[in-house]
Amino acid sequence: MPVVLDTAPVPTVERAEYWHEAVSHTFIPLDVSLLEAAPAAATITSRQVGALQVSRVQAGPQRVVRSAELIARGGEDHLTLALQHRGTARLEQDGHQVLLRPGSFAISDAGRPFAKELAEPFEFTAFHWPRAAVGVRDEDLRLLTATAFGTGGGTAALAAAYLERLARSADSLEPAVAGRLATTALDLLAVLAHELRGRSVPDAPEAAGATLARVKDHILRHLGDPGLSPERIAAAHHLSVRYLHKLFHFEGVTVARWIQRQRLDMARRDLARPTAGHLTVAAVAGRWGFVSASHFSRAFRSAYGVSPSEWREGIGYAVAA
Repeated sequence: MPVVLDTAPVPTVERAEYWHEAVSHTFIPLDVSLLEAAPAAATITSRQVGALQVSRVQAGPQRVVRSAELIARGGEDHLTLALQHRGTARLEQDGHQVLLRPGSFAISDAGRPFAKELAEPFEFTAFHWPRAAVGVRDEDLRLLTATAFGTGGGTAALAAAYLERLARSADSLEPAVAGRLATTALDLLAVLAHELRGRSVPDAPEAAGATLARVKDHILRHLGDPGLSPERIAAAHHLSVRYLHKLFHFEGVTVARWIQRQRLDMARRDLARPTAGHLTVAAVAGRWGFVSASHFSRAFRSAYGVSPSEWREGIGYAVAA
């Protein structure tokens, strides 16, 4: 369920204060100065998608500042990526200044001072996450901040398209799937940081990371298809089957094994969910792409040490702990 903050019902003379509180509450402590005499109505619609807080922001001209004093008040362990949809934004951090136009994005680090000016009515989607959620060193993260990434091609364009798609579909995703897709989005940003550092070399995991992230996204969205196979996955991404296997080899797992792990985990969550009590074990197995209940039961016991029925009855909780 999204959380919506809307200044439309607020008297015009009170909107500036209300908006300041709304922005700081949604993200991090910030100073917000509206650049219009009579503030227009503004909204923030937020939802949690795995490790990502995804917020659609629509408002009028304003300037936002994150000072050292405000950093001391908290939130310094978070980063925010803003994907611009309408209007322009000028971001300043670490002595760099970038201009964002529709279709581009930039990242700001809440642990260091920054300022952002939006001189006209705007709309953007903000992706807000804790620093620890991305396995990238601080010096590499600095390469991502206060840099404008466009949609001309490469990993940046893939990341922008992926994030926009994730934001659009957020309300329809089950929590477990949403968490995995959010992880994939953060993986793409890690790949982008590696590329900027110049670490990408042919056939290295960093170079292949963007393709692997795209493939994993495809698999997670088609887990329920019993016909999902390396051949079909490779064809959908214009890859050779051999190269597809090589991508997963970087992570020490086969394609089939990775798919089975995801299916088993999703089925395990369904079996533990009280609201899914009306579903039979066979129905859960079929929902996540297993061709037979017996195959599902054997794979489940091998992975978790108990049968699906025992897991549902509560024995599995002790195993999970």
